[in-house]
Amino acid sequence: MRIVVANVNTTGSVTEAIRQQAVKAAAPGTEIVAVTPEFGPESVECNFESYLSAVAVMDRLQAVGEPFDAVVLAGFGEHGKEGVAELLGKPVVDITEAAAHTACLLGRRFSVVTSLRRTRGQIHDRLQLIGLASRCASVRATEMTVLDLEDDLERTGERVVEEVTWAVEADGADVICLGCAGMAGVAERVQAEVGVPVVDGVTAGVALAESLVRLGLSTSKVGSWAPPPPKRITGWPIPRR
Repeated sequence: MRIVVANVNTTGSVTEAIRQQAVKAAAPGTEIVAVTPEFGPESVECNFESYLSAVAVMDRLQAVGEPFDAVVLAGFGEHGKEGVAELLGKPVVDITEAAAHTACLLGRRFSVVTSLRRTRGQIHDRLQLIGLASRCASVRATEMTVLDLEDDLERTGERVVEEVTWAVEADGADVICLGCAGMAGVAERVQAEVGVPVVDGVTAGVALAESLVRLGLSTSKVGSWAPPPPKRITGWPIPRR
């Protein structure tokens, strides 16, 4: 089985951190192929960057030459999942929905701990779209940028533990979702220090993608996520360099 894990930003070190987390989660025999968009922002932290990233990710996935069985989109609260699901005849798992659905199996209510406050609206919107907003106790922010989270894992762990503690004690969360792929690698520490289940979206995404492939299930093509109608699109796909 081959699973493509797509970073939503253009920072190679973030792609590598995501790849390592995905490899740890993958079952024996599953190959992880991590890809980086060829254009777009170095980190995704607002709606403008998210929409731009969605186009870049779709472009990059169109260019994956080797056969693959599923895609994991490694951007929390980002746009583009529906477009990718239309384009591909494979299971497509977004880490936001993977983390939230997994959390709902582990407790009554979950909280998300993410990067910046300004991204909380995007996450709320995504949870509303997938029908899980009512199960979300809160979305808390570390006020660390995506690149800071990835560069300083010690500080990231400290800030995430602080916000998780508040989410559990003040907001009534039973489970925590890590709301940024840049937090890859801190779930174990947080779970040990706070004592609640902590769901990493990349880990959950890979496990769910594997399950869909093994079950022989993929995106429905008879309704909203049917393939795009054939028509001329100027300048698409973008010529490969």
